[in-house]
Amino acid sequence: MIREFSATDVMFIAMAVRWTLILSVIAFAGGALGGLVIALSRTSGSAGLRRAAAGFIQVFQGTPLLMQLFLVYFGLAVVGLPINPLLAAAVALTLHASAYLGEIWRGAIEAVPSGQSEAATALALSYNSRMRYVVLPQALRLAIAPTVGFLVQLIKGTSLASIIGFTELTRAGQIINNATFKPFLVFGTVAALYFIVCWPLSLLARYMEARMRRAITR
Repeated sequence: MIREFSATDVMFIAMAVRWTLILSVIAFAGGALGGLVIALSRTSGSAGLRRAAAGFIQVFQGTPLLMQLFLVYFGLAVVGLPINPLLAAAVALTLHASAYLGEIWRGAIEAVPSGQSEAATALALSYNSRMRYVVLPQALRLAIAPTVGFLVQLIKGTSLASIIGFTELTRAGQIINNATFKPFLVFGTVAALYFIVCWPLSLLARYMEARMRRAITR
């Protein structure tokens, strides 16, 4: 039976924001670790590591995130390894984030003037020391703005987890819409909550990009 859209429904949807944020944090943290490995592999002296990292990026940037979610959730079940929706979404989004963050951070590492690494080499610093003390601290400044921008995209990407039954913000909206049949009110509320979460991060990314441009032109 169809019922009215009420304040209780708004609260149910709003409470689902925490699961969107939890999934985003897990995926971003895992993606950060994976992305660092990918970025360092892409800029290493080993041709094998560079090819493997490039192949990983091509696979996960060249296929839809929705298909990746399906492959993790349904694919593991087919081979006898059933997985709950939260874990499946976390794994798929982590792999997705690793590919994109790896490429973002590779670009930041390669944007550091080569003279910095050459000077460190002249001081007899090892590869690990060069990256840790010379290159990565400078690359970090360049990578902050695009990394925050990607985080916004990742938060919005968590909405696809609703397809495999994980009750985050979008799925909560679907549940309430099925009970009230008020799509404009329900999904308007969902959109407003996504905006509230993502807009400050978008502003932060723009501010950082503008600040970095001013620093470069000085």
